[in-house]
Amino acid sequence: MKTRLLACNCNGTIALDSAALGRAFPVPVKALPVARELCRREVSRFLDELEGTDDLLVTCTQESALFSEIAGARGAAAPIRFVNIREQAGWGEQGAAAGPKIAALVAMAAVAGIDPVPAVSYRSSGRVLVVGEGPDALEWAGRLAGQLSVTVLMTRSRGAALPASRDWPILSGTLLSLTGWLGEFEARWRLDNPIDLDACVRCGACIEACPEGAIGADFQVDTLRCRSHRACVAACGEVGAIDFTRAERERTEKFDLVFDLRETSMFDCKAAPQSGMCESCPLMSRAGAAFDVHQPPQGYFHPGRDESARMEQALRLVAMVGEFEKPKFFRYREKLCAHGRNGIEGCNACIEVCSTRAIESAGDIIRVEPHLCMGCGGCTTVCPSGAISYAYPTPMRLGTQIRHGLAAYRDRGGRDACLLVHDGEAGKALIEALARPAGRLRGPASAAPPGRGLPARVIPLAVHHVGSFGIDLALSAIAFGASQVVVLASPGIAPQYREATEGQFAIAQELLAALGHRGRHFAVIDGADPNWSDALFDLEPVMGIERPATFALSEDKRRSIEFALDHLVDAARSSGVTVPQSVPLAAGAPFGALKVDRDACTLCLACIGACPESALLDNPDSPQLRFIERNCVQCGLCLKTCPEQAITLEPRYVFTEETRTPVVLNEAQPFACISCGKPFGTRQMIDRMLGRLAGHSMFGGEATRRLQMCADCRVVDMVSNASESTVFDYTGGRPS
Repeated sequence: MKTRLLACNCNGTIALDSAALGRAFPVPVKALPVARELCRREVSRFLDELEGTDDLLVTCTQESALFSEIAGARGAAAPIRFVNIREQAGWGEQGAAAGPKIAALVAMAAVAGIDPVPAVSYRSSGRVLVVGEGPDALEWAGRLAGQLSVTVLMTRSRGAALPASRDWPILSGTLLSLTGWLGEFEARWRLDNPIDLDACVRCGACIEACPEGAIGADFQVDTLRCRSHRACVAACGEVGAIDFTRAERERTEKFDLVFDLRETSMFDCKAAPQSGMCESCPLMSRAGAAFDVHQPPQGYFHPGRDESARMEQALRLVAMVGEFEKPKFFRYREKLCAHGRNGIEGCNACIEVCSTRAIESAGDIIRVEPHLCMGCGGCTTVCPSGAISYAYPTPMRLGTQIRHGLAAYRDRGGRDACLLVHDGEAGKALIEALARPAGRLRGPASAAPPGRGLPARVIPLAVHHVGSFGIDLALSAIAFGASQVVVLASPGIAPQYREATEGQFAIAQELLAALGHRGRHFAVIDGADPNWSDALFDLEPVMGIERPATFALSEDKRRSIEFALDHLVDAARSSGVTVPQSVPLAAGAPFGALKVDRDACTLCLACIGACPESALLDNPDSPQLRFIERNCVQCGLCLKTCPEQAITLEPRYVFTEETRTPVVLNEAQPFACISCGKPFGTRQMIDRMLGRLAGHSMFGGEATRRLQMCADCRVVDMVSNASESTVFDYTGGRPS
């Protein structure tokens, strides 16, 4: 099956060569005659192509909604895809030279797609908790009550008069914690006032009875004015809404949505510690540790004091009623996870990088809450073993796009390709805005100048989130023929994702430098900088490889890295570069060896049981500690498990095949049982044990001798020794 390419030059503003588009692609593409006004006078061209069954790829994204609607109405059998060659290639200062890039964009779009993934479901019936000070909370509750089921929690009443009719529940107190997600929020709050608004019937008897006038229209007691006459309690009578000695103060309730009108929330307060808000914070009451994250869960809205932001988020709020789905963005294989073993904690990289706190420790493994996961993929980028991998799309699918795109670029004569990785929303908007005309210059005869656009050698690649683009994809892109890889970090991205990407790129750069590659091959650009495009134009092309790779990425992250580096090593040697045996890496790198202090190591082999990657092995025939460097992820579990502290990590990458072969880190002479002669330990271990127990009151004579026996002989010796003390010696003799 071929992909039919229906291209449009957008009224002649894009330099499209029909002959060039018809040349062979790395994937089967049939180029149709180029249109000029596909979205207007030539829309019939699109209608004609709907009759086919082959995939249809349209280069106009401006009218993608209209075209998709038409295709749906006509029951088109052919899948339709869209690719933007206008803002991403044809428009801009170097648009005339963007032919190779257009070919790359078409080739990548032809193989793009998302493999089926499980869905994560949400259900919201519109129960919303409005949190804030009295005047704000009551006003917005009134606005939302017509569309949602509202409950108000007043953190401070500020004298706000309660509505005459009880149209919705009104509570007062301090929000202690808020957990959950859309459809499953759980709020816990504490009643701080003697009057429980949920029980109050608003008869006003307490207001009339209070001699100090400490109770106002908000039906809350001003404790600074109250003199403890308790006349209000008597006036309330059997209603029982007023209790100055209330023992049960904390309440819990579930909601679908939360509209937080407080001035400062936990996740954006720069002074708030991880454990929660400060007791003395003047902006809000103590609110526990909920949502002290960069990206709060879906269904939680915190617009602050800005009225326009409140209106915008309220519109989104009322739309979140019903059933919703999102992809499950990750796959987790706990057998590969290096988080912990035997209660000892090892790798925490995924937990530390997650901006939504969707990942937590669950003993020796991790637990990922899919309802909180927003699909950033940072966990998959920093995971050293590949235990958690990205599924939207998979690295294999993305690697196929990169390989085909770079092959098409090179086939059209393109050189020094720079892959620009961006997210599909904010990053896409930045790129498209860069190419659009800036508007008319002053003067009657002036024309709209074209936007600067992207350099002709920069090929944009959209992903769901740039945090998912790790070292496996970066090195594979170089192996596939890219000169450089740049990530465009959109404004608002969590800082830990940018740090994680830069850390991955630093390791990749060290590896390339060891293979003779000079210059800057990897970079992260801050999209919040209004002049971010200058960095692309200033980025000097660097050396690539002459013979690009053709391998497909593996489901195993580390194997993909090996594929890429093996090809780059072969390319370096073919170019006359002397490849070193190994290159040292910074601490925290996911590759490396172990050093064992043989004088300290007793070969207890506890480290083998702790290793989650089978990098440490024993030898069933002799006392040996063996090591396969290829499997080591430098998690440190062996180091933390070793009782003798005999292990240290050595981050490095070895370019030879020796990492696949077990090497002996330590070995010792076996110790033979003094009774039967069977080896059961090492001489070093037994000698050290005897030395430590020498002189101990419980380990003299027979006990010391038994320490030199195997387990079987030790039991036989104890049973057969007539002089051995038993419990019966202290309980009146042996039974008859």
